Amino acid sequence: MTYDRNACSGPLVGLRLLPWESDTGKPCFLAAGGAPGPLSRLADEIEADQLRDGANVLGGARAVLDDLKAGEDTLRRALRAVTQVLGDVLRVADSRGARLPEPEGDFEAGGQEDWGGGRP
Repeated sequence: MTYDRNACSGPLVGLRLLPWESDTGKPCFLAAGGAPGPLSRLADEIEADQLRDGANVLGGARAVLDDLKAGEDTLRRALRAVTQVLGDVLRVADSRGARLPEPEGDFEAGGQEDWGGGRP
């Protein structure tokens, strides 16, 4: 499964992007309403697995990069795994980001908000 951010037309109000595709490779959506149902809970579990897999693959990729003797085949396999989990993580981020409430306050260019951080 590969995730193409351009295949989704952006956040659709009331719809949740699911962590899987249709048989034809199209994004799948769930009408979100009220309390989470079994399909929503399944999607949550799959997203958690995808994020865990991403962390594991990242660790493996770092080990391959640190191994100065790693050959081309090893590097290609690591890169293939990284691109797969990156697609999954982007899908999770897009799905969760689309479900966030609209921010309050002025977030237009040039607007100043107090984030409590160290940047002026």
